[in-house]
Amino acid sequence: MLRKVLRILFSVIGGSLGFIIGRFLLKIDYFSFFNETTLKMVIFYILSCLLFGLITFILFPAIYGLIRKLLDYVENHMQKLTAIEIIFGAVGAIIALIIASMFGSILTSIPKVGVIIYACVNIVAAIIGADLSVKKRDEIMGVFLSFKKSGANKEKKGKTSFKGTAKVLDTSVIIDGRIFDICQTGFIEGTLIIPTFVLAELRHIADSSDGLKRNRGRRGLDVLNRIQKELNVDVEISEKDFPDIAEVDIKLLKLAQVLNGKVITNDYNLNKVAEFQGVPVLNINELANAIKPVVLPGEEMNIQIIKDGKESGQGISYLDDGTMIVVEGGRKYIGENLAVVVTSVLQTPAGRMIFAKKKD
Repeated sequence: MLRKVLRILFSVIGGSLGFIIGRFLLKIDYFSFFNETTLKMVIFYILSCLLFGLITFILFPAIYGLIRKLLDYVENHMQKLTAIEIIFGAVGAIIALIIASMFGSILTSIPKVGVIIYACVNIVAAIIGADLSVKKRDEIMGVFLSFKKSGANKEKKGKTSFKGTAKVLDTSVIIDGRIFDICQTGFIEGTLIIPTFVLAELRHIADSSDGLKRNRGRRGLDVLNRIQKELNVDVEISEKDFPDIAEVDIKLLKLAQVLNGKVITNDYNLNKVAEFQGVPVLNINELANAIKPVVLPGEEMNIQIIKDGKESGQGISYLDDGTMIVVEGGRKYIGENLAVVVTSVLQTPAGRMIFAKKKD
């Protein structure tokens, strides 16, 4: 029904267009024959309206198909945008149109083509304004939030305010849980950014049929709740997404680039990719290794041999912080306390290993 109504409406528009074109044609000497009598003019107008009305009636399916494709294209892209992005795009387009209207009197004064140029300038300005506003949404919001926080800090003297770059948390570091203790010490400054796609991944893990994954996901959600409720740090849920990117880790790096912030993780592979892309990373494991007690070759310690090592005759022990000690010839002392001397220390991104031998 709607299609039929639109077809009739298009035909009427075509007929109206034919009337306007007919008036223009009658001013040309070639069509002066129809100006001789009123009857001829009426016949010419009727023929012009019928001709263009028929043309639009015939071309309607093609025009309707193009309009449908355009609407579907716009709808699909609009669905990928968040409500905040749509609002920012609309505001940006309005501001751009206001700026463009300042030059309206200059452009419209150009003979013949002035109005067309003015219309084109308005369209281009609206598109550029909307695009810039959406892309710079986080920076614009950051400016307003900084004003808001500065005002809030004056009213609330008791709350400590930290200034620094934004810290984007990845899924692994949230599930790990040590981020809560680090934030509690006050060594992390700046706003903690929790992307919505990370929350979606956590929720997916928490709903897993695998019991171990389910517990890890729920622990991650509990850690986030504790950070929001118990710690004096700024936490922001970022709705920024990148639909063209499938992997969550790559989205994290892209978001950190957009916010000009840093990624907090304990994922070794993500750390390497971030270094390659030039994104600053704070690795929890590297921090843990950095604060472990320093052990130098020649130092003596008393340890308990727990199990045998990979190589023949080796025994394995552990310090309280989990550092592995490999003792040459320590296999026969499993279950016993043994005085050893450190021979060397191996530092790797995965952790620290201490090599020792039995004290003479």
